[in-house]
Amino acid sequence: MERDIELILDSTHDAMIAVNSDGIITLFNKAAEKLTGTDAEEALGKYVADVVIDTRLPYVLETGVSELNRQQNLGSIKIITNRMPVKDKEGRIIGAIAVFRDITEVIELAEEITNLNEMQSMLAAIFYATQDAISVVDQNGLGVMINPAYTRITGLPEKDVIGKPATVDIAEGESIHMKVIKTKKPVKGALMKVGPAHKEVLVNAAPIIVDGELRGSVGVIHDMSEITKLSDELKNAKDIIRSLEAKYTFEDIIGKDPLLLAAIEKARKAAEIPITVLLRGESGTGKEIFAHSIHNASERKYRKFVRVNCSAIPETLLESELFGYEEGAFTGARKGGRKGLFEEANGGTIFLDEIGEIPPGTQSKLLRVLQEREFVRVGGIKSISIDVRVITATNVDLETAIDSGRFRADLYYRLNVLPIKIPPLRMRRGDIYDLSIFFIKKFNQQYGRNVQDISQQAVQKLQGYNWPGNVRELENFIGRAIINMKINDTIIQENHLPQFERLAEKGEMPVAYNESYENMPLTLEDIIEQAEKRYIVQVIRECNNNKTKAARLMGISLRSLYYKLEKYGID
Repeated sequence: MERDIELILDSTHDAMIAVNSDGIITLFNKAAEKLTGTDAEEALGKYVADVVIDTRLPYVLETGVSELNRQQNLGSIKIITNRMPVKDKEGRIIGAIAVFRDITEVIELAEEITNLNEMQSMLAAIFYATQDAISVVDQNGLGVMINPAYTRITGLPEKDVIGKPATVDIAEGESIHMKVIKTKKPVKGALMKVGPAHKEVLVNAAPIIVDGELRGSVGVIHDMSEITKLSDELKNAKDIIRSLEAKYTFEDIIGKDPLLLAAIEKARKAAEIPITVLLRGESGTGKEIFAHSIHNASERKYRKFVRVNCSAIPETLLESELFGYEEGAFTGARKGGRKGLFEEANGGTIFLDEIGEIPPGTQSKLLRVLQEREFVRVGGIKSISIDVRVITATNVDLETAIDSGRFRADLYYRLNVLPIKIPPLRMRRGDIYDLSIFFIKKFNQQYGRNVQDISQQAVQKLQGYNWPGNVRELENFIGRAIINMKINDTIIQENHLPQFERLAEKGEMPVAYNESYENMPLTLEDIIEQAEKRYIVQVIRECNNNKTKAARLMGISLRSLYYKLEKYGID
């Protein structure tokens, strides 16, 4: 028995020294040997003060008073000690004992606890401050912890989750926590719906392993609506950046028809080499989108893209707009002259839309640009060299224009290096559904609607029409159909479509829309455009049809005025 007690005392981490009533050491364990540097064999049987300098055990024997949590130096070591008298049944002091340890270990332990507390506080602050929902379950799948973001996203408070099964928050889908507990493997990117509102979320979860044992699962829930919002904001930012130059890319061209895909493939090849491109197609087929896409797929995509509608600029101004002018070139010319659009586009791309409408004098100057890569400003004598990629477009038959003398054959051959024919919508009717869905999404954003689809019957009706206005007309048509729907309607039906006359008859030019549309309420955009149109007409009338004076009065450039005249069809 005594041997067992000795082994126990030797195995304890605390140092122990016991003395009898005469102060003779009767107990000196292993920890005491380590701290004092004295072997037990040397210490046992000796007076304690001879073995441990400055010991206070004789004082405890004399007074019978305990000393607790006292600090003192033991040589170079600082210890913390408890000293107590040992009494018999009658209360007589028969000895004393000291239990002590190196205070350095105590301090280190206290610091470790403090650090752990600080770490725990920091982790708790992160846990409760993060915007991502976090939930923790134990190894049995019962909830043990959630943060405020969890309640915000799922709509479930702590009382409905803590101690409840991991499935309590699931509205649609399987429990990711239970899957993790079952497999002991993390799960990433799981889509599910949670809470009473069936909110769509993205979940990542991982097992909690402590000393090789599964203790539970922790899950992080991301609100998909917030992710979608951030994604939309990023897309909007990119769209703004793109709008500063060319807006569109080949990914913006909607359709799978072989004729369209062949045109896209040809345009992609055109983007790889800086040759002149001629885009041919009817009005509304998307020639401008092709021009933007070619520029954005070329090495010049980070340089300027300048779009010119040649039919919107008067013949008398077109040359000076394209090539600029020197000071004094004509009455009203700006002091110091002005750069033309070709100079503005230097290093980038210039898109000449409606190229078949430019007058003969400008045609000859354009030919020189294509041949020599230089030109002279109106009223100037100095040649200006430029590096510009030229993309042109037309919806007229240039060959017929050559035969009638309205277009130069030599210019045509310079422009027609790489012709790309864009098919009209009536030749790719199979794309009408995809285009309709694209426009539905566009108008949903503009009108604040939630239209999801278009019925098969409505699509069939659209496919029976010839679409003389092509994709642009279809866009207008879908917009009117959405306006014609009730606010809770989500699918465009046949009765929502504006009515055509003799829709299915090929070659017929049907009446585009039912007169009932005239009584439909106007959008804010319609009202603003009508007001702008009336204002422009009034100012031009007051200026006796002097466009330059009218533009000055309205505070816009002459070029902008002509674009607005074209937009509103003002003669």
